[in-house]
Amino acid sequence: MQIEQAGEFILEKLNRELSENFKYHNAAHAIDVYTAAKLIAGNEHVGEQETRLLLTAALYHDSGFLFGQKDHETRSCDNARLYLPGFGYEANEVEQICDIIMATKMPQDPHSHLGQIICDADLDYLGRNDFFVLSKKLFSELVITGGLKTEQEWDKLQIVFLENHHYFTKTAIETRGPVKQEHLKEIIKTTY
Repeated sequence: MQIEQAGEFILEKLNRELSENFKYHNAAHAIDVYTAAKLIAGNEHVGEQETRLLLTAALYHDSGFLFGQKDHETRSCDNARLYLPGFGYEANEVEQICDIIMATKMPQDPHSHLGQIICDADLDYLGRNDFFVLSKKLFSELVITGGLKTEQEWDKLQIVFLENHHYFTKTAIETRGPVKQEHLKEIIKTTY
């Protein structure tokens, strides 16, 4: 597996071809999820081979946005199946990567430890200090692509989302959970 080359390829493709409407779901997000997944995997004592599959999935997990929002996880798997064999990935490795990618489909329903890690990495920002910066980018994207109208509407959606969201891994629960709760309190305070 040539993870560096496979990653450079998809990040360059996202930078070059992705619609500018995707202010949040872009190459920077893929790198963010990769970084969070690597950190969580290390803390969760994931083996080297599984970590490579996980990190490849992180890089490719939203590449389906190249074709639009609808079914982007399935389209991301299409990209993985199309491109990864050219970087030395075996068919069974690509299918494992696709299983990890599909765990990120909302509502998240991972059926493996690697699926849990990518779900937590995908929403790692919920419990970080850059939450409000990234939240604004997602709001901007959803105004263009999802029909959101006002920040108040967005804040109400975020409250429901944060109240219902839970991290899966011990690492994310401990390192991101408390800060996520603080963000929820702050949004509730400013919304109501």
